[in-house]
Amino acid sequence: MGALLALLIARTDLGVIGIIGIVLLIGIVKKNAIMMIDFALVAEREHGMKPRDAIYRASLLRFRPILMTTMAALLGALPLMIGTGTGSELRHPLGITIVGGLILSQLLTLFTTPVIYLYFDRLEQRVAAWRGVPAPGQTAAE
Repeated sequence: MGALLALLIARTDLGVIGIIGIVLLIGIVKKNAIMMIDFALVAEREHGMKPRDAIYRASLLRFRPILMTTMAALLGALPLMIGTGTGSELRHPLGITIVGGLILSQLLTLFTTPVIYLYFDRLEQRVAAWRGVPAPGQTAAE
């Protein structure tokens, strides 16, 4: 969404190069969300943490690596976005797509990943209760 909004603001068409930027964004955002979720799952399974505590701890401890990945990609795309010279019209949409997309998508990822993680945990508990079996991490008495 951020990539398309940035292209709209810059009055630039979405072409093949812009779509390449969107594919790149999907990979970066997916990797960052996986880092957070994987850390939370390990904290739950190996350290016996509750899902809320696990995702909170994962959010705190994975914030710096996520921010570093985002800033590296964003700062690497700035020359593409503001560059001039021969061939800059080809690279310009790629830079706009990456910079605009990273700004919005990382904000959304940092806020929505923990919410979705907790939602799926609650959904898992409901399904387990409906089936009459304890959810993973729960005993039959809970």
